[in-house]
This record gives sequence, structure tokens and C-alpha cells, in this order.
Amino acid sequence: MKSVQEQLAIIKRGAEEILVEKELIEKLESGKPLRVKAGFDPTAPDLHLGHTVLINKLKQFQDLGHEVLFLIGDFTAMIGDPTGKSATRPPLSPEDIAKNAETYKEQVFKILDPEKTTVMFNSEWMGQMTAADMIKLAATQTVARMLERNDFEDRYKSGTPIAIHEFLYPLVQGYDSVAMNADIELGGTDQKFNLLMGRTLQSHYGKKPQCTLTMPILEGLDGVQKMSKSLGNYIGIKDEPNDMFGKVMSISDDLMWRYYELLSFESLETIEGLKQAIKDGENPRNVKVKLALELIERFHSKEAAESALQDFETKFSKNAIPDDMPEVTLEGEMPLANLLKEAGLVATTSEAHRMTKQGAVKINGEKVDDSRQLMPIGTTSVYQVGKRKFARVTLN
Repeated sequence: MKSVQEQLAIIKRGAEEILVEKELIEKLESGKPLRVKAGFDPTAPDLHLGHTVLINKLKQFQDLGHEVLFLIGDFTAMIGDPTGKSATRPPLSPEDIAKNAETYKEQVFKILDPEKTTVMFNSEWMGQMTAADMIKLAATQTVARMLERNDFEDRYKSGTPIAIHEFLYPLVQGYDSVAMNADIELGGTDQKFNLLMGRTLQSHYGKKPQCTLTMPILEGLDGVQKMSKSLGNYIGIKDEPNDMFGKVMSISDDLMWRYYELLSFESLETIEGLKQAIKDGENPRNVKVKLALELIERFHSKEAAESALQDFETKFSKNAIPDDMPEVTLEGEMPLANLLKEAGLVATTSEAHRMTKQGAVKINGEKVDDSRQLMPIGTTSVYQVGKRKFARVTLN
């Protein structure tokens, strides 16, 4: 096992905050493998790269010799995580939860070692709780404490309803840490309140409180909003290799480094070397290709990555998409014809309709034939009109 300082350097890579770092150092100095917890509610069948920010960090803990506890929140999914939501989320059916949970296990083992991962379901202990047990759990906290959560506070002040069961979510997540004897829990920055609830409840139940580690929320392809399937700005773990490659290549050069930091397993020294290479004249596109290959090999295979590269280079050569082009940001969902006009690629929407009908309009190198189709917000794509007019357009 690596030294405490070596472990700490790896653990802190890309992390937003560790609470409490001094306590984590003491846990590492004990020499005992830590029980590292991260929970995921199976609210949708597919994971995207935003989810893997936490899973990658779990992999780092696993490689350091610690015990990874991958919690599937089949019980909490029935409540619906209210974090960051402006309205009550509808709960899922037990059938949907069970189906999604199975796909989660399949997907996470593309990163984690199944032999070194303990998969747990919080229904194992929460399902055994009586109504009296739940009342006792709820009695450990006050309404005032719950309203310290920013999203609850905002909804309360604005008069937006908060259902009673939503207050139970952070309590159940916190109790999970009690039941699992977690030494450290990982979560996104938006989960800080829930993670700290784990510390509070562990102390209440006479256990040594866990440390918490928060990771940044990964931006989607637009580089603005968080990666989300509902926003259409995501790269799915189960995306086809060619689609995954094209999506990675569509991100901005600045966003590329964010993806390297949070998604790549390359060393920080290697990444710094890539940055220096660009300063010395290397084409950023080549560095982006390297990232795309790494991700596709992880979730598919080396052969699939090489095939996706070949396919991309064929399209790139055929369509002659330039490296440098105008970067345009527009607001709101809009028809393709309006987007082309607002981006300065055509003079009028009539011209846009005509050029599309003639087969002269492409999105990410693919010809389109419907100038009235709505372009969704949360997306960044390369739009082309004719042979020489290009723009990378982000819709917010």
C-alpha cells in the first residue's frame, strides 16, 4: 500500500472538498482498508460520463487497497431524490427500480473490479424498519435543520410545496452510512448536506463519523449545464463507439481539460505534458482524439476505439471540417432554419430552408433534410452550410 501522503495526493485529485481532511489522514494512518461508500439511485436505466466521476474516484480508492461499497438506492429511489429540484419528484415503481438496478451493476463493472466491490441495496435494512423505527429516525432532526438545505429553503421561501417524505431522503441516505459502517462517503457537490447527515447520524448511533469527499458536477457537451440525459448534453456509457467518439470531439478545447481531469486515468504529469505539447504547437484535436480513444476502450474495447477513430477520420477528411471556426452561443430552443440565420451561416431563414432542401446543410458532418426540426437546448454541435461555412453553436 502506498504511503499516506501518496494516497492523499491521489484521493484529492479532482476533488472539491474533503471533510474532515485531518480525520481522513488519521484513518489512512491506521493502515486498515477503509470502507468507501457511494450511492446511486437507479432512477434511469443508463449511466453517463457525469456519473463516472464518482465511479472513477471509487476505482482510485480500490486501486489503493480500500474496500468499495457500491450502494444501489432501491429504497431511496422510491422516495425520489429532491436534491436541486424545484418540485416534488414522482417516485418510481418497484419494477422499474429493479430493472434499472440490474443495468447499473453491468455498467459500473466496466470501471470497478467486481471481485473487490461490494454491491449493496438500502432496501436490505430500510425495508426491515417498522413505522416506529422510521419515526425514531425522523426524531433525530428538526424541520429547521432540514430547511438549512438550500433547495428546501428556496422552495419554502417561494411557496413551492415540499412533501413530508422528501425530508426523509437525507435521513435515509445518512442512515445508510450507519448501516454500512462507512469510513468515507463520496458524492457530488450538490450532495454535501446529505453526506454530512451521514456523519451526524453515525455520531448519534455511537459510531465513528465518516469523512466526506465531494466531487465536482461534470459539465455536459455544452460546457455550461451539468451533464444530463434530459438536457441532451450527455455521453452515455452505453453509447455506440462512433457516437461516443463524435461527442467527445465536439467539446470545446477548454472543456477538454476538465474531462481529462475528471474522466481520464492518465497521470497528472501526462496531462501537463499534453498541455505543454499544445503550447508547443500540437493540434488540440489530436489530444482530444487521445481522450476519446481512452474512454471508448474503457467502455467498449481497444478494437472498437480504433474503428471509431478510423470512421471519424474518414468523415473528417470527407467533410473537411476545419479546426478553427466561429464559436456561437444562442439562447433557447429553436428551429434549425432560425439557428442557421442567428449563427450567421445564412442571411435569411428562406435561404436556410432552400439550402437544407438542396442537401447543403450538415450537423456534425451528417446531412440533414428538415430545416424546421427543433434544436434542443443543452447541446453543442458543428453546423455547416455549403462547403466553407462552419460554426460551433451552443444552445443554452
